[in-house]
Amino acid sequence: MVSFADVAVTDATAHRMLSDYFAERAASFPASQGAYRTTFPDPSQFVAPAGVFLLAYDEDGEAGCGGIRELRVPLADVDPELPVVRYEIKHLWVSPTHRGRGLGRAILSELEHRARGFGATEVVLDTNASLEAAGGLYRSHGYDNIQPYNDNPNATDWFRKLL
Repeated sequence: MVSFADVAVTDATAHRMLSDYFAERAASFPASQGAYRTTFPDPSQFVAPAGVFLLAYDEDGEAGCGGIRELRVPLADVDPELPVVRYEIKHLWVSPTHRGRGLGRAILSELEHRARGFGATEVVLDTNASLEAAGGLYRSHGYDNIQPYNDNPNATDWFRKLL
């Protein structure tokens, strides 16, 4: 059973999990792409209804984290007949000791659920091709590859899912 807690990204446990996530990415980041650039999330972007940051727990305790934040869609990209409310999934991470239990899928599903609750019509995310399991998770969860929507230097792949 997975449970979730809404926390500020400045919460001590959230900060520790994010630090572990960033350290893992820095250690495994493809050398051909340069150095991994760590950017802690802006706390104001992860406060409802603009966003939320979640800690995930399973029967063994702290298991992972992830957040969503609203992204403004440029007017040139909006069809007036179909308004777009876009949220971005950020920092979805499962502790190495908790992997292989379906927690990534559970966190992703909960983040999508929260985005729908905030009125999202689509969710987007970026990732790196070296994170093959993450790419597989997103594709199997209905995400499609899209053109880059940001200039994240750590990203090589961008995805979108209509809600």
